[in-house]
Amino acid sequence: MMRAWILPMWLVIGGSAVAVGLIFRGDPGAAAAFFLVFLILAGVHSPLFFPRSIGATEAQRRSAVDGRPIVFWRPGCQYCVRLRIRLGRSARQLHWVDIWRDPAGAAVVRATNEGNETVPTVVVAGRPHVNPDPAWVREQAVRPAP
Repeated sequence: MMRAWILPMWLVIGGSAVAVGLIFRGDPGAAAAFFLVFLILAGVHSPLFFPRSIGATEAQRRSAVDGRPIVFWRPGCQYCVRLRIRLGRSARQLHWVDIWRDPAGAAVVRATNEGNETVPTVVVAGRPHVNPDPAWVREQAVRPAP
């Protein structure tokens, strides 16, 4: 759980250090701007930016009922952030599994990717897709259940 917050914490600490340096140089406006940018980056890379994660077993059960895709992700992954941003509001229609919080989810991803924890891995109708195009994932999310 704690490692999900390491990158966001370092971004806040780094942004604070840059801001303090700019304040000492007499540029409080730039300090505020830099700190805001680092704070936004920290938020985007935090678990708070993603829909609430559930366990892999629960996600598989729900997906079997409603036909919605399962997204296996981890905090700090730039490709997961890209997918989340490009999905927009339709991201809430998917089942999200944080592989750092769910060992069963990590095992599913490793089994799919030859032992690697490559994310995002999206499972649609039982078939895994590694780092798929966000537009394709959006189409799968709005597709009616079989």
